[in-house]
Amino acid sequence: MIYSPLQKYQQSSVQTASPAQLVLMLYEGAIRFVKHAIDGIDNRDIEKANTNFIKAQRIINELTASLDYQYPISTDLARIYEYMTHQLIQANTKKSKQPAVEVLSYLMELKEAWSQAAKPQPQTQTVSKETGHG
Repeated sequence: MIYSPLQKYQQSSVQTASPAQLVLMLYEGAIRFVKHAIDGIDNRDIEKANTNFIKAQRIINELTASLDYQYPISTDLARIYEYMTHQLIQANTKKSKQPAVEVLSYLMELKEAWSQAAKPQPQTQTVSKETGHG
């Protein structure tokens, strides 16, 4: 398989990213796909909406799979991710953007929280211990 320079860069970025950076990349991807899905609904492009809802759901599933349940917040995050997945399924099956807009707001809030938690803090535990993702 031949990779473009962009694909090589993206692959390198993922391979060299810290766990916190990887989680941020997942949130960014989910946000992008939900926005594309909403755009698909707005433009009555059912295939675009469906494809992007599925991509966003896969990312949320990956976020769920990365949770480290030795930290109590992980259980709460799992519930939030489960709810977001349910809402994306509702948005996709009904081609209704309201549930997707709700999920988008949650993803943006969680990304911002992760962004803050990932910043180096003097004399604190590692990010994975504070946030529940391992």
